Amino acid sequence: MSGIHPFRVLRAKPLWIANGVITGVLALLFTVFYVGANIDPVDHMKNLPVGLVDADRGAAVGGAHVDLGKQITESIKKSTVSGDKIDWKVMDEKEMKEELGKGKLYGALVVPADFTSATTALTATTALTGAPTARVPARPTLTVLTNQSAGSVGSALARTATTQAAESASLQVGRELTAQGGTGQAQLPAAARVLLADPAAVTVKDGHPLDAHSGLGLTAFYYALVLVVCGMLSANVISGQVDHALGYTHNDMGPLRLHRPLVRATRVQTLAIGGTLMAGLSLLMGTLVMAGAVGLMGMDASHLPLLWLYSVCAIAVAGTGALALLAVFGTPGMLVVTLVFIGMAVPTANATTPIQALPGFYRFLAEFEPLRQITGGIRSILYYDAQADAGLTRGWVMMAVGLVAAVLFGFGMTSWYDRKGLHRIPAETEPDQAAAPA
Repeated sequence: MSGIHPFRVLRAKPLWIANGVITGVLALLFTVFYVGANIDPVDHMKNLPVGLVDADRGAAVGGAHVDLGKQITESIKKSTVSGDKIDWKVMDEKEMKEELGKGKLYGALVVPADFTSATTALTATTALTGAPTARVPARPTLTVLTNQSAGSVGSALARTATTQAAESASLQVGRELTAQGGTGQAQLPAAARVLLADPAAVTVKDGHPLDAHSGLGLTAFYYALVLVVCGMLSANVISGQVDHALGYTHNDMGPLRLHRPLVRATRVQTLAIGGTLMAGLSLLMGTLVMAGAVGLMGMDASHLPLLWLYSVCAIAVAGTGALALLAVFGTPGMLVVTLVFIGMAVPTANATTPIQALPGFYRFLAEFEPLRQITGGIRSILYYDAQADAGLTRGWVMMAVGLVAAVLFGFGMTSWYDRKGLHRIPAETEPDQAAAPA
């Protein structure tokens, strides 16, 4: 037995250097992923999809047909104010509602059917003379629709840009009306002239209302995050317990140290055992996650059988991927798992900040990061009536791709380790098995 005091290891420079490098890199990477992705979403925003609906029927003015709605939509499309930040999708009302109901639009601007008739009515001098018997026409309205189900930050960005576009369009119409009125506008009361200068009121409405217990559109993200974390952490637990069951490691239970007799297993066999446990326990975890969220906490949800199946599969896929990384990288594997499933995943999940408002590198990560794919499927089930093209199909396909990739990577690398003779315990080495049995 060595007579060196345990605290003397603190004098060892390699101990400080190794841990300093690992923890420092981890801290830096998490800062880059989390802060870097969200530090300026407005500046990074590009092609955020927003609907533009012209339902205006126009009106006959002076023997000619006038369509101010068409002028407004054309003006907004050609405007350079928003640059390439907004991708205006011109569509009719039915298509707009369908796209909002699939989370494919972050908002919309609607020009109502009576916009031209209501606007041109403001130019009628007889209605704006200010006389006691005069009846002031109703002010035309431009409607801004939000979509919190697609993400709160994305909906807020779309709302701001769309409101600015609506207000700018109102001022443009006002300038045209004032120019058409000529000198006759000077005879109108001051209030009427102000109204003509900015004729349209802008109202904001929820384009795809959610139930009360939907977390303002964030329950899908947090539910998906729970599934990924369950898979990731359970993989760590299962990996450790399999090693203990095979006798490769001790298992400390408080003051007790348990050690089982060694059962030699190849790396491939060890990973297969862990994967089997993960598949079976995913049934339990998926059931409890849904029971806790829906049954205990009252989260609004429909399509419960589908939600259960998707939850189980998501945990199994995330857990299998984590087990593969742990088997390939060993002790550093948990750091890799944390970066892949949490560090790089949360900022690119398309849940809080939309992908269109992320820097290019993060958009690239979002194409394959598991949390984004799982969140899309959960969002479809919870908010969009489980429509396939609202993210559910992509979720299933990408989970299948992720599972295949994890299996090929994990078993491919461990099989190579075994063929190279890189066994966890050399054949000629037998550990002391005199410890107390479990």
